[in-house]
Amino acid sequence: MAPPSSLTIATQAVQRLVKEESYYHKEQAQQEARIKKLQDAIEAKDPELDSNAEYVLKQEQTALEETKKVFEPLVERIVKAVQTLEEAIAISESEGTASEEELKKAKEALAAGEKVSGLSEA
Repeated sequence: MAPPSSLTIATQAVQRLVKEESYYHKEQAQQEARIKKLQDAIEAKDPELDSNAEYVLKQEQTALEETKKVFEPLVERIVKAVQTLEEAIAISESEGTASEEELKKAKEALAAGEKVSGLSEA
């Protein structure tokens, strides 16, 4: 089997980073929901809370802050991967080395990467 082309590798890199970014957004939403639920329970003095609820809340807030810190470097990596993919698409189109299917997947990944990184004009 032939090794994957540079276009395929660049496409898969952008797809993986976009997927990773979406997972971090889901994780952030889950953490925010847990924090809100815990804060509400503490404020209501819920009898089912254990004695270390304040500590757990602080740990959850720390985890949320760490998750938020991931986004900036991740977006930078997406921007670099998108630039690499743009170059790979241009080379493949000019040389005619990629199949239509491969170019279609690359352009879809490019659009998704641009949307996530804020590079798209839409």
